[in-house]
Amino acid sequence: MIQRSIGPQLERLAKQFPVVTILGPRQSGKTTLARSQFPNHTYANLEQTSVLRAAEDDPEGFLKTNPAPLILDEVQRTPGLLSDLQLRVDRDKIKGEYILTGSHQPKLAEGISQSLAGRTGILTLLPCTIDELESGGIRLERDEYIYRGFMPGVHFDGIDPDNFYRSYFQTYVERDVRLLIQVSNQRLFETFVRLLAGRIGQVVNLQAMAGDVGVSSTTLAQWLSVLEASFIVFRLPSYSGNFGKRLVKSPKIYFYEVGLAAWLLGIETPKQVTRDPLIGGLFENMVVAEAMKARLNAGKEPNLYYYRDRYGFEVDLLAVHGRAIMPIEIKSAMTYDKSFSSNLRVFCEATALAQNPTVVYAGDTLVNANGVTSTNFANVGHLISRWDAEMRGE
Repeated sequence: MIQRSIGPQLERLAKQFPVVTILGPRQSGKTTLARSQFPNHTYANLEQTSVLRAAEDDPEGFLKTNPAPLILDEVQRTPGLLSDLQLRVDRDKIKGEYILTGSHQPKLAEGISQSLAGRTGILTLLPCTIDELESGGIRLERDEYIYRGFMPGVHFDGIDPDNFYRSYFQTYVERDVRLLIQVSNQRLFETFVRLLAGRIGQVVNLQAMAGDVGVSSTTLAQWLSVLEASFIVFRLPSYSGNFGKRLVKSPKIYFYEVGLAAWLLGIETPKQVTRDPLIGGLFENMVVAEAMKARLNAGKEPNLYYYRDRYGFEVDLLAVHGRAIMPIEIKSAMTYDKSFSSNLRVFCEATALAQNPTVVYAGDTLVNANGVTSTNFANVGHLISRWDAEMRGE
């Protein structure tokens, strides 16, 4: 079993709060993390019908039968249980007494705001990072990472990526989507998700997509919210700073798990990644997700953006710390070209807030020219963490 980078933050919060809540996609390792970090806690999985029924029918009796310290898995299935949990937490006043996991943000967030506000620390665990895979003895090339993705089950349980993501998506649609909304036509929902995979790294126009899917843009907006709430996709917002030009305000769409996106696009081998016309978007998705994992694993808000003005000038990724901005250009190429840094130089000339402009690409050659550095995509997590530490004066 690999050590997850978020572990120290989980331990820290358990010493500060009576409840710690771990959010994240299904199969990202939340349960394994919680049980390995707190081996003396009892465990209850609310996905099991008998356990769920007991918690719903008699919350107080359930908590007596499953005494603290306790790990409650997929707790969003019983939001009513949180009220009884609040009473016990307020009575016992013991740090780290309950560890909760959940994969649906809305229901769990509502329950927390009503019952556990100020009583729980919250962390988000995404699929493995490149560093975590390497610590487990797995080191891959660009196209293999995109094809296989970063789910622990693919790498450590020996499950073929095609089988894993097919089962993952089918189970998600059949179970999770139905918990959040009533989808009258499952086929159209799946079509929408596949079309989103084809628009990775782009500003998504739901009105234009409505004609392709065959439902209203209002319905698509609802479906997109469900995909976000269940950790399938996320939106990268545009940076709101004004550097003298009118900006594009719409967010761009990415998948939390690039391996799922590759599967949705019909990619069946690493070689197909190389030839796929969307390799640039898939690579960009992988890098942006790695940057997000670095921030979340440190217990921080992502504070990640992109920059684009109405004239088409763009910087792929901005990492923001306070008022400081680290601009990052993302290129899937394995050979460095001096043109990669041109937008970064223009951006840095436009604002004194820019620091450490960096090109992230698939090659290993380190190039430092005109104040712009380059690095291999495997170093993105280190890049973000090191810069954050510098901003904190560490």
